[in-house]
Amino acid sequence: MATGGPPVERLRGYLSQLPTAKRTQLIAELESALLRGDEVPGGDLLLQEVRSSVRESAQRAPRISQAARLFFRPLEPFLVEDQSGQKQLARLARSTLPQLWDWICRDVLPDVGNRFSDAVTHALNDGGAAMCGHLIRPFQDQVAERIRAMLGESELDDKVRRRMIGQIGLPQALEVARDLLAILGGRDTLAAIASRLPGHIGNLADGQLEQIKLILDTCTAEAGELLPFALILLGGRLASPWQLIRLAVRAAESDAAARIASTSYSIAVTVTLADIEQKVGELKVDLKRGQHIAVISLLKYIHDAVRGIRSELDLGHDSPWGRQLAAIRSEVSSALKTEIESTPGRVRRLLRPRAPGKSVGARLDAGDVAETEALIELLGACRNYASELAISEVTLLAHSELEQYLESGPRTLVEGLRGADPADRAFRQLQIEAAVRFCAKVFGPQYAAVLVKAAEVAVNSERKVTAKA
Repeated sequence: MATGGPPVERLRGYLSQLPTAKRTQLIAELESALLRGDEVPGGDLLLQEVRSSVRESAQRAPRISQAARLFFRPLEPFLVEDQSGQKQLARLARSTLPQLWDWICRDVLPDVGNRFSDAVTHALNDGGAAMCGHLIRPFQDQVAERIRAMLGESELDDKVRRRMIGQIGLPQALEVARDLLAILGGRDTLAAIASRLPGHIGNLADGQLEQIKLILDTCTAEAGELLPFALILLGGRLASPWQLIRLAVRAAESDAAARIASTSYSIAVTVTLADIEQKVGELKVDLKRGQHIAVISLLKYIHDAVRGIRSELDLGHDSPWGRQLAAIRSEVSSALKTEIESTPGRVRRLLRPRAPGKSVGARLDAGDVAETEALIELLGACRNYASELAISEVTLLAHSELEQYLESGPRTLVEGLRGADPADRAFRQLQIEAAVRFCAKVFGPQYAAVLVKAAEVAVNSERKVTAKA
């Protein structure tokens, strides 16, 4: 595990070295702790990072050679997992690296590329990665120079452009090539920016905002194309990455979308909105997998970012950014609607009283109970975040329906314990235990404790009646 770099980057490096089974176990333990309401310092961030690490390992592209890994090392801060297939500004999908490496060795510098791979292999066998530095940098420079020439030729000749797109074989191939060129060509500048930025920024404001803007202005003065990449480096250091937009407000000296759009830092708004869209994609994947605690962590991230943008920018309904933000909120609402609406029905199905004799031998599936409890937790989170995520109405209706049922349904279960046959009582007690867990999430632990006491009284009173008989 690397010891240098910002804390979040060190955490990512550590998680990437854990076996998948260990990461999965860590997720389960974190989710259980958060579900119980335990205080886990940095729990949301840790859960988000470890789940991202598992997603990466699950979707990881075919392994590339050690030579390719060393060559692509400057790209690491800008790599994302390919959830939507859409090219993000100043980012490259990790899954594209094998194709890019094939393109470099086959079409960009075929002979040189093959010799580089062989030389790296020999150097690694002789002395490890430290011995490869004198090989990597010159080859990166050669690749960057050749890609710059190829892109220039493609702008002048449509036939060359089509051939280059076909050779790369990726969606938005030329945009990918331009980003690769920018990172390789600007790697020293980007490294300098990374070294000057604080390792962690709790709140990008006031004097620190001015200081960081000065760093970015100075380092990108003669390389404006690197500003989006510099912003992504900065975003990785922010406790709240949406605060990148404050650079745009500062540059424009206004929160108006039109004024911001006329500055070079308008790209900060674009980067921030793209980041939120990526998180929405992760949320939809986790919803499908039933990872509700991870969804709650993502909901908080998305909610805070949307609220920050809506609070600090005057986007207006007709601006492109305003429409993009509205589309994000609508997408989140659509993704959550089914989960929200289904929660009261799931609870009713599990707690439905059964006629005497109908529950003999019946069992409640523990996984079903745990999933329903997680859904209730998700509904509570949606209630907290409803206004910013455009889910107020559906959340209010579902939560009201759930409250009404849990106020009356468990009482019926408790009364059923009083006259239950021993064969029925075991299942009814399982239902009470599930009701206690659900009520604790909706009404709090004190209410749940009262329900536990009522169930104990009902069982004990039945035993006294039986003993007298």
